[in-house]
Amino acid sequence: MSKAIQQIEDDLGVKLIHRTTRKLSVTAEGEAFYHRARLVLSEVNDMMASFSPTLPPRGRLRIDVPLALAHAILIPNLKHFQSLYPDIDVILVSSDKKTDLISEGVDCLVRLGELQDSSFISRRLGDIRMVTCAAPSYLQQYGRPETLADLDQHRAINFFSDHSRDVMEWKFTKDGKIVSLRPVGSMLVDNSDILLSCGLAGLGIIQATFNALAPHIASGALEEILTQYPSVSKPVSVLYPDRHYLSPKVRVFIDWFSEVLTMQNR
Repeated sequence: MSKAIQQIEDDLGVKLIHRTTRKLSVTAEGEAFYHRARLVLSEVNDMMASFSPTLPPRGRLRIDVPLALAHAILIPNLKHFQSLYPDIDVILVSSDKKTDLISEGVDCLVRLGELQDSSFISRRLGDIRMVTCAAPSYLQQYGRPETLADLDQHRAINFFSDHSRDVMEWKFTKDGKIVSLRPVGSMLVDNSDILLSCGLAGLGIIQATFNALAPHIASGALEEILTQYPSVSKPVSVLYPDRHYLSPKVRVFIDWFSEVLTMQNR
């Protein structure tokens, strides 16, 4: 092994490992080379699998999913995916931050809401219901809004999207038309977990996915408001880098997650 590493170092002209008489340590170049090599090997394995259709999908699947979808939909159903594809090792990256699909070695991105212009391939998987809620303590202190215009007199917790670099609009249906607005905000957050915590603490009104808020609505910790103006559902999409080559592990995940979303909306 040491001779093989030495040969690579000679070919590259850089040190991959610091060697002393007592220990070995990886250099910055060595760490970068290791991560790139892992990506290359993963792509080779995917390519081999695509030409061997009789083999089940296998390998590491790195997916990036927004927190709201990961908590309420993906994780509760992930055991089923693992039972179907035991040879796929899932690496779940979950945040509400913008992700560089290529440099971070992500196989596919799941996104909530309208997509920004992208050089990647996208596929719409379905829609997810949105609801507008507030904690009983908030409603007791500030009252219950009865119309969309009433929101101007209330405190909203707004969400800043790192993907669009903008404050997310709240969308309602009124008289068969979509009404988009940005309520007066008492707070601005960039994390859906924090958004939920603010709502539960009675800091303001929130609009979020029904799946994320449903347990808290059922327990009475949140109350749905403005039900006469239904919140507009948001699209759920997946992005991946290559139209012509989609590895089997990514393909089966996309198909499976699309079915999960369909079941959630029934």
